[in-house]
Amino acid sequence: MKLTVNKIKRLLNLYPPYLGAGIKVEFVRDDWKEMHVSMKLKWYNRNIVGTHFGGSLYSMIDPHLMLMLMNLLGDDYIIWDKSAEIEFIKATKNKVISKMRITDDDIREIKINVEKNKKYLADFIVEIKDEEGSLIAKAKKIIYVRKKKNR
Repeated sequence: MKLTVNKIKRLLNLYPPYLGAGIKVEFVRDDWKEMHVSMKLKWYNRNIVGTHFGGSLYSMIDPHLMLMLMNLLGDDYIIWDKSAEIEFIKATKNKVISKMRITDDDIREIKINVEKNKKYLADFIVEIKDEEGSLIAKAKKIIYVRKKKNR
């Protein structure tokens, strides 16, 4: 049984690590090509100087590109988070938002490279901004993609 976008969104918002960090999935486009995630500053997700804790900033973007690609590419592919690095640009006490997108060009590039090389490491840049549009953090995510055997 394949879950709908709304059910996935609801499940993610009830996921204990997200509840505990105050992370909220606000929007998932029906075609899985865009997802918006936010986090308000709370007493339980702030660091020692009173701004957003870096671990929570990364957590808010962690599984989503993999989840989006799983839905976009389908059951014929194995998709895993391979690596990530995050650069913290500016501290904030404001609500933070990340809008993750996967384009048709991204999907085409992944499929071409998997077909040619049997596997592919797709890289994406994900930005986290505050409500005023200031860049708070930037992450580079590497996603491993390959075709399943016998398909």
